[in-house]
Amino acid sequence: MPDLTLHQLRTRHVGPIDLHIAAGECVCIRGASGSGKSLLLRAIADLDPHRGDVRLDARPCSAMPAPAWRRQVALVMAESAWWAETVGAHFSDGCDPAWLARLGLPAAALDWEVARCSTGERQRLALLRTLMRRPAALLLDEPTGNLDADSTARVEALLDHYRRTQGAALLWISHDPRQAGRVARRCFVLEDGTLREDRPEEGTRW
Repeated sequence: MPDLTLHQLRTRHVGPIDLHIAAGECVCIRGASGSGKSLLLRAIADLDPHRGDVRLDARPCSAMPAPAWRRQVALVMAESAWWAETVGAHFSDGCDPAWLARLGLPAAALDWEVARCSTGERQRLALLRTLMRRPAALLLDEPTGNLDADSTARVEALLDHYRRTQGAALLWISHDPRQAGRVARRCFVLEDGTLREDRPEEGTRW
């Protein structure tokens, strides 16, 4: 899997940002509400106007069609979009039942109507939907923000498994410094539009 590199990336009140995330590495960003964490992820995913450069190894974002880029550099938002009535209709790339089980969800979850799913179930299913596409890099906008402790641990474990087995680069937004200490070897705080390196809290790091 390729590295993810940001060079002088700017969007609205965020930037310039320089950051390199190696294949198989997880980097965590924290910051106050409104500091621009989600804006940064949207710029990396080429969803919002931006200046500067984002690359997967030697492949710049600007040289790839937007849908192709977003398949490789996938943004997982806290509240993802659902456009069909049933869960299974959103899994065009199939679904690994073992990964459903890892997230504490039954195989029958694919037959559920989206409207009957809780916020936490939708969040876990949206993450799984993205992982089935095998992206090279994951942009995670508080992927456990709506989850209880057990489901949070399950999501962290699955993302650890994906990072290690697929060699994916992960950029993880979290409000929880303890989580940052668990999942990332490098942590940053986004403040006044710039990244400041932050020592993660002690924990079992990936």
